[in-house]
Amino acid sequence: MNPKKVAIFLVAGLFVYLSLYTWNLRSGHLTRLSTYSGLDSVGTVLRPGRWLGVKGADFIERYIDLVGLKQQNEALEAEVKALRLENMTLRERAEATARVEKLLGFPDPPEWKREGARVIAQRVGPTALLETILVDRGKHTGAVEDTPVLSVDGVVGRIYRAGLSVATVLLLTDPSSRIAVVGRDNRAAGVVYGMGAGEKLVVKYVGFTSTLEQGEILVTSGMDGVYPKGLPVARVTAVKREEGTLFMDVQAEPMVDIPHLEEVLLLKRAAQPEDARALWE
Repeated sequence: MNPKKVAIFLVAGLFVYLSLYTWNLRSGHLTRLSTYSGLDSVGTVLRPGRWLGVKGADFIERYIDLVGLKQQNEALEAEVKALRLENMTLRERAEATARVEKLLGFPDPPEWKREGARVIAQRVGPTALLETILVDRGKHTGAVEDTPVLSVDGVVGRIYRAGLSVATVLLLTDPSSRIAVVGRDNRAAGVVYGMGAGEKLVVKYVGFTSTLEQGEILVTSGMDGVYPKGLPVARVTAVKREEGTLFMDVQAEPMVDIPHLEEVLLLKRAAQPEDARALWE
């Protein structure tokens, strides 16, 4: 049976019982009737009402308990959600701390010093044609154009345009990016060209007689005057030699997972001591 109908029935019976009881207290008709018809007949009339009253009171008590239990469950659910959110926040902070500690452990190249920065936007610009990110360092903190940008995994790119408090970083995947590299193992020289988001990097000007193998790491050669020597840039994915050409066709992939970058390092040239500068004058 529908619980709502049962509740209505019990409440109605309770109302009838209380009405009869109140009426009897005021008028005494049922009491006098019992004198003529006996207590049994009156009990027969009042007993269903009493039963309904007891059942109605039990129902109301259970209903109140259920309401209280529901409110308690809602409070517990809210507390669980708050604890889950706090746990997610603490985990995110722990992961960010681990990334920062890893960045701080990156060794400074000779004559260079590093400075951490946070990535605050991806693919910035009026039309977002350039492959760029925005970092929270600008000219006020010494970030200028062509400042090398990297992560613990390798080269990210270079600062393309610097504002007062933020800077745009041109990624190595952008078609206008050029980075002079050599093979870490076989020292074959070339230039890494960006080909756009999601595309393989192209390594040009690798001599036909050079030795370069698939899987070899390409590092900066320092010949472009932007990046210090020895920074990981890309991993060779394909090498093709064709007769009648001066250079090999080489493809590579970045060492850095660019879409998931959150923190980066800016490399700045360390100021030379006075006596060191005097040697060059």
